[in-house]
Amino acid sequence: MSLIGKARAHFENFGLWPQTRRVMKDRLTYLSVAKLKRIQAAITETAHVPGDIVEFGVALGGSGIILAHAARGSEKKFHGFDVFGMIPEPTSDKDDLKSKQRYDVIKSGQSEGIDGEEYYGYRSDLISDVRKSFYRHGASVNDRDIILHKGLFEETWGVASVECVSLVHIDCDWYDPVKFCLEKSAGVVSVGGNIIIDDYNDYGGCRIAVDEFVEVYRNFSLEMGPNPILRRTA
Repeated sequence: MSLIGKARAHFENFGLWPQTRRVMKDRLTYLSVAKLKRIQAAITETAHVPGDIVEFGVALGGSGIILAHAARGSEKKFHGFDVFGMIPEPTSDKDDLKSKQRYDVIKSGQSEGIDGEEYYGYRSDLISDVRKSFYRHGASVNDRDIILHKGLFEETWGVASVECVSLVHIDCDWYDPVKFCLEKSAGVVSVGGNIIIDDYNDYGGCRIAVDEFVEVYRNFSLEMGPNPILRRTA
């Protein structure tokens, strides 16, 4: 990397927490620096809001590790929901062509992971890999305060018995899962809590699900950005 490139990277990474830097170095997150900074800010903003921390769409576990550390530091629980395997297909008419083309690439076996590594959805035992990453980064999955739920969201959410939430990170791409996660989160997010939407600017189905949500749930305000944030206002 050139001197200019190093200076640019140093400037972009300024303000990242040490844990955030570590998961980036370990290639455990697809999220941009800008998105990670927004997650950090949301953690700080909701630190004193009652409720646990939830992530829908754990993938390799990078952002989940950051959120789990935040939960442990505040005596909250972290709940991570994921199929821990091949992402389900976008089936709604509200999912755009880009979403369906992206899934076709994944299904074909041609999707690449971070820096050319194997795409996480192709791993035979992804949840074990994620558990090891959590352990390696000081956030052991213990089924008490750091919990991973494997399966479709609609199958695992009710079993998890999450009753009060301060922060939600939704990273599940398509219309149907985003809609499900938003509607379930709406009933448990505390006043002052945040819902972070990863794919609003990337996939049409996600954007439609969020826009529909805002029209119905007027007690949430939407702040745009690289990963928009829904704030529970009343």
